[in-house]
Amino acid sequence: MTPAELSRTVLHAVRRAVDEGELSVTVPERAVIAPPGPGGCGDYATSIALQLARAAGRPPLDVAEILRARLLGEQRFTDVVVTGPGFLNLSLRGTASAGLVEEILRRGRRYGHATTGFSGAAVRLRCPAEVRAVVVADAVARVLRSQGDSVRVECEGRPAPQWESVLGADLATRGSRTADRDVTTRGPRIADRDVTVPPVSVPVPAPGDPLPLGRDAGRWALLHPAAHDRPRIPGDHLVQRESNPLFRVRYAHARTRALLRNAADLGFHPEPGPVSEAEALVVALGDHPRVLAATATHHTPDRLARHLVTVADAAMPLLPAVLPLGEEKPSAAHRARLALAEAAGTVLAGGLSLLGIDAPDHL
Repeated sequence: MTPAELSRTVLHAVRRAVDEGELSVTVPERAVIAPPGPGGCGDYATSIALQLARAAGRPPLDVAEILRARLLGEQRFTDVVVTGPGFLNLSLRGTASAGLVEEILRRGRRYGHATTGFSGAAVRLRCPAEVRAVVVADAVARVLRSQGDSVRVECEGRPAPQWESVLGADLATRGSRTADRDVTTRGPRIADRDVTVPPVSVPVPAPGDPLPLGRDAGRWALLHPAAHDRPRIPGDHLVQRESNPLFRVRYAHARTRALLRNAADLGFHPEPGPVSEAEALVVALGDHPRVLAATATHHTPDRLARHLVTVADAAMPLLPAVLPLGEEKPSAAHRARLALAEAAGTVLAGGLSLLGIDAPDHL
């Protein structure tokens, strides 16, 4: 189950409480679904009770208990727990992870992208002629296009040609094919948004020349740190060791591809199903659409980079159990774990692509 589906389920509980006279509120358009915070539990949490409490004229804990009673009747939840001032913590049945994996495999690298075509927003990103600002603007433009926006990037000065030829920063692109196709069929266009990347200040400039690092390491060095942090250049971003976050992300992806090849040699293929002891990975995969939307909203590609590290780290404990050992025959559990591993690799590859970084099948 995806966060979007969970949002609809929570809103359905709100609507039932309103219809039955227990709450007197306007049903919001969406409920924010996120991983549980400190003191939380389960797979996901929502603050919908705190959001509605003032309008309902009741304490948030009362609103949370009203909604909890209705959510417990949903077959997809094993438990719903109220914590803190009124957070609802949702624990999903095993079949929920199967539904999420099915969606990821169906959508492929476009999982988390907008599904409605052109959003109606035409965004103009402006950046100074400085290598980190240019690469950040390029990555932000990629993520904005994934959310359906039409984007134009303008550099205030003459960018070095190597920033495009080596680092892959495309300042000439005016929008996505999706936007170009749908712009005349989706109704009136929203006025252009004129944005300097990032919105408040340009990122801390690179302390050295990232070109010798090459495209993948150079882009990661510029994009992984937050805008206010100074990037490490030169760095060891491609060195194969666990302390290197880019290596962990690309290694986890390459492992998932190797497992698919090995499983095919053994004669079995991925089949989504319940997987035990993989809650952290399921939560991270389900959170991917929210992370992409937040990255687009706040123009922070470092948010996406950190999320990919979270997915990779959550995937690694699963991978040794994907293939059968010794004389063991492939079972439904192996096929389900293989499908979950493939979903993790798909999210990693899609996220790296939006950052303009390659996801090799072999390392």
